[in-house]
Amino acid sequence: MPFTDLFIRRPILSLVVNMLILLLGIAALRGLPIREFPLMENATITVTTNYPGGTAETMQGFVTTPIAQAISTAAGIEYLSSTSTPGISVVTARLKLNADSNQAMTEIMAKLNEVKYKLPREANDPVIEKTSGDPTAITYIGFSSEQLSLAQVTDYVARTVQPIISAIPGVSQAQLAGGQTLAMRIWIDPQRMAARGLSADQVAEAIRRNNFQAAPGLVKGSFVISNIRAETDLISVDDFKNMVVRADGDALVKLQDIATVELGAQSYDQTGLMDNKRALYIAVYATPTGNPLDIVHTIRAKLPEIAR
Repeated sequence: MPFTDLFIRRPILSLVVNMLILLLGIAALRGLPIREFPLMENATITVTTNYPGGTAETMQGFVTTPIAQAISTAAGIEYLSSTSTPGISVVTARLKLNADSNQAMTEIMAKLNEVKYKLPREANDPVIEKTSGDPTAITYIGFSSEQLSLAQVTDYVARTVQPIISAIPGVSQAQLAGGQTLAMRIWIDPQRMAARGLSADQVAEAIRRNNFQAAPGLVKGSFVISNIRAETDLISVDDFKNMVVRADGDALVKLQDIATVELGAQSYDQTGLMDNKRALYIAVYATPTGNPLDIVHTIRAKLPEIAR
């Protein structure tokens, strides 16, 4: 007897089975993700090294080349690319499709430790960053202001907006682009320094002596614990202006006597534009399992909250 005869003799069973298949199909359809691209692991590892004051040629010869030669033999790397700009070296390793990014990251870190002694002594330690998923940002969010400077906008976005974007499910990284970090800028005057017999090294050493963090500790009693605070750092423009660089008896040479002090941007080498106004952008990157369409939809839903 054919199997289909069972459903002919039992029409109610046939109806129940068809309804069950229909419900399972609807449930599967509701859970089916809609993606712009198929799910694949496509990781990129970036090594960024800062060397303040280094020219592009110096960065290329003494920073970028040793790092690129060292990490080029790591497992899973498809190709390398690098850029050398004044003070900044960026080496990007693009991994093969579905390669083990954790293993490649470990090997790159080990190989960097082998060539650290070749880098200039004044260069900062290389910063290694892994981006899983599409190396291209899925969306950019721009911020500008007519009342605040770009450095102030960057400070606000980094403290308030960037954590909101980073917490969205599926976002691997929310990176600031075109921003300017707040910093105390000290523009020394060579002529005024020479008139007082000072060098740039002496000024730098005076700043290090007068501006450092200290943690003295605690005072513990039977029922009370008190923190000890030592005001060892300078926190305002006036504090830096009145800092004593050299004392010759009653004659004090303050920083404002030989330099112009202002609160500005850490670097003026890059900026962004939006509607012909200086702006800051947040580049949003997705994880390998993150759905770009869902991420963008969630960001659009949070824009009114961010605007407030």
